[in-house]
Amino acid sequence: MSNSFGAKKSLSVGDSSYTYYALEAAGDVTRLPYSMKILLENLLRREDGAVVSRSDIEAIVHWDAAAEPSKEIAYMPARVLMQDFTGVPAVVDLAAMRDAVVALGGNPEQINPLAPAELVIDHSVQVDHFGSDDAMGKNAEIEFERNRERYNFLKWGQMAFDNFKVVPPDTGIVHQVNLENLARTVFVDQDGVAYPDTLVGTDSHTTMINGLGVLGWGVGGIEAEAAMLGQPISMLIPKVVGFELTGALPEGATATDLVLTIVEMLRKHGVVGKFVEFYGAGLDHLPLADRATIANMAPEYGATCGIFPIDDETLNYLRLSGRSEENIALVEAYAKAQGMFRDASSVADYSETLALDMATVVPSISGPKRPQDRIALTDSKAAFSKAVATIKAEAGLSSSAVTTQMGGREVTMQDGAVVIAAITSCTNTSNPSVMLGAGLVAKKAAALGLNSAPWVKTSLGPGSLVVTEYLEGAGLMEPLKQLGFHVVGYGCTTCIGNSGPLPAEVSKAISDGDLAVCSVLSGNRNFEGRVHAEVRLNYLASPPLVVAYAIAGTMNIDLYHDPIGKGRDGQDVYLKDIWPTQAEVAEAVASVSREQFTKSYADVFAGDANWQALAAPTGDRFDWQDDSTYIQNPPYFAGMGKEPGTIGDIEGAHVLALLGDSVTTDHISPAGSIKADSPAGRYLREHGVEQKDFNSYGSRRGNHEVMMRGTFANIRLRNRLAPGTEGGVTLHLPGGEQMSIYDAAMKYRETATPVILIAGKEYGSGSSRDWAGKGPALLGVRAAIAESYERIHRSNLVGMGILPLQFKEGESAESLDLCGHEVFSITGIRAGAREVTVTADDRSFTAIVRIDTPKEWEYYQHGGILHYVLRQLAGKAE
Repeated sequence: MSNSFGAKKSLSVGDSSYTYYALEAAGDVTRLPYSMKILLENLLRREDGAVVSRSDIEAIVHWDAAAEPSKEIAYMPARVLMQDFTGVPAVVDLAAMRDAVVALGGNPEQINPLAPAELVIDHSVQVDHFGSDDAMGKNAEIEFERNRERYNFLKWGQMAFDNFKVVPPDTGIVHQVNLENLARTVFVDQDGVAYPDTLVGTDSHTTMINGLGVLGWGVGGIEAEAAMLGQPISMLIPKVVGFELTGALPEGATATDLVLTIVEMLRKHGVVGKFVEFYGAGLDHLPLADRATIANMAPEYGATCGIFPIDDETLNYLRLSGRSEENIALVEAYAKAQGMFRDASSVADYSETLALDMATVVPSISGPKRPQDRIALTDSKAAFSKAVATIKAEAGLSSSAVTTQMGGREVTMQDGAVVIAAITSCTNTSNPSVMLGAGLVAKKAAALGLNSAPWVKTSLGPGSLVVTEYLEGAGLMEPLKQLGFHVVGYGCTTCIGNSGPLPAEVSKAISDGDLAVCSVLSGNRNFEGRVHAEVRLNYLASPPLVVAYAIAGTMNIDLYHDPIGKGRDGQDVYLKDIWPTQAEVAEAVASVSREQFTKSYADVFAGDANWQALAAPTGDRFDWQDDSTYIQNPPYFAGMGKEPGTIGDIEGAHVLALLGDSVTTDHISPAGSIKADSPAGRYLREHGVEQKDFNSYGSRRGNHEVMMRGTFANIRLRNRLAPGTEGGVTLHLPGGEQMSIYDAAMKYRETATPVILIAGKEYGSGSSRDWAGKGPALLGVRAAIAESYERIHRSNLVGMGILPLQFKEGESAESLDLCGHEVFSITGIRAGAREVTVTADDRSFTAIVRIDTPKEWEYYQHGGILHYVLRQLAGKAE
């Protein structure tokens, strides 16, 4: 390292001494935003004159807040975080790369994480059982039965790879475990060098850790693998939007209401590709758990990150959550030495600014299809009525009510019935104020004799063992159970579509009554078709409101004026009768203790008896089993040579899918249950798997054969190439035969016909799914043309060798009169090209190339980022 600024210094903290790279050595950085100081330190410490130059460092020191991003830097996070749905395919790829590097003349040990990598198994537990004390135990038992192959594979990976640790199942949700235990805030390497803890994660809500002053964001699995293997992340120095918070939340409002308000404001402002940084006097009244809630939903407001600086509240949380006093002292000393500790005098320059007086926040929900669509609770009944009318018309549903027997009595279910009420996901389960608030609502409701409606599937999925500890300590677990909110497992559950089956009588009522029913969840993934196949409207709400809607049993209610139910005395009960005051919530939060954290995380990597009993394979290369339907050696590196091919034009392509606006990675990437009559279902049956053992797409991400068959198979996908259909249906051209997208892709492959995708605005929004890039690549997709892209998905397309193109401003498939039946050619594709010519039959138009950096062009030329890394490593062995 060249250290041309002489920034290498010594920092004494108590009896310990550390090396650090002083920002002030690079120049006057007092007015740089906190997040920019983290980027500056990253470059300053890694300056080598090649990957990181002196001019790179100076570009941040002299950062022009108003300038459009244009300067590329090589950023290297301190560590990588994964969950099991995205982590299993990442480890599968690493195992495949070990085989491939041997084929290219290298050795297996060259494929090994250089940066610490931690994986938390949290995406596999499903709500098969609920509403009983043994629900969690039964769900955990089924989880291990379904996922034994995957878990064996991960245990092999933990032993085979250095620098790779696994947090076993039934411990907690990845982002909450990261916040409460894994995050260092200030990292210390083996040489005693101290620097900001930074990370990338294979899940979009990695940003939750920004609440702790740690810079992190979600990337595709392929990018994360490259980072693990020592490849820096190529990025443009971003704009930083400053968001000033003042005041404090009013009585009745929660952190969930605050974040939904912020999401709405930032979405409207436009922060895609930008950093967001929170500042202002309001931070003095904002607990760290509330900060983490706001940071968590950065993907919903579209930013790369939503970060809070280190301050006294950060230190308080580190102490509460069981971090060592040595670590806390280092965090404080380091942040103050670097001018990164927030106090009353802290000022910074920002590219743009917004402001919110938190006293103006009102109770809110969002939905019914997207987490960013906020609805004030006062408007919720009217908004529901409008949404349900539209959805019923679209789906051709006619009836609106059905009378049936449930729980030994006759009940009437109507449109808007809440059939799933789930306290779930990292967004809110990390926050004691809303979790204890839910418990207080349950306590007041139970005392009045209220219960959940009989058709509601209730569940409580705590984000960590700590939540159970403090709910029990506050005497609030029993009231939650009285309303049916028993613990069903420690994982994401409903938020990722693992809601499990509805009771048979509820499913029958939905079908018989032609009903449009609802879910209410505290998780942020209320996308269309995500929560449950039979549920058409999905709403995000705070945990206390989830309990309230479970009692009401319907979304067709004005919670301000309509009774929520009748008490045991026969009198109407209103929401205001069971809603806790801020003082009551604060008293409950004050009971949360450091001991509850230290007990819960005493041996976080050990796992329970089920995990410990797993007999994992050994060896530095994985022994692939041909008959496995969970883990298969992917074909990405088959026939790969030591040198990349040349970049060429795309000729004679057909459209595989013509898509509209807001097509999410849930529509693209296989997720949820596997239908028996789908291509993936047929594949599993052909391989001897009974339907009851299909498990979910997410659990089978380690098998490319299942995943490529499930790509674009979402039940709510609407392909305009096959109008009037829902699901993964298309036309095979030029004949026009209707078939599944997978089957059409295979027919195109037989004739060596390239295929492309056409889409509208915000293509690929939602979770950071690498399979949204891998699946199309395996289906033969060579290019996508969209009006705009979500950040991670665009990067994933490049990472899989797919060319992302963008219509020019004001142009679209509609304006250009593209029907999808045309034969397409794309010419002018060459390294560094900013535009190409697209020809559709006898018409041509210009499209913008969204390969944004020179490094991404290298990845594209090599056929993808993993191919690039593999060739680099194999070359070092020669």
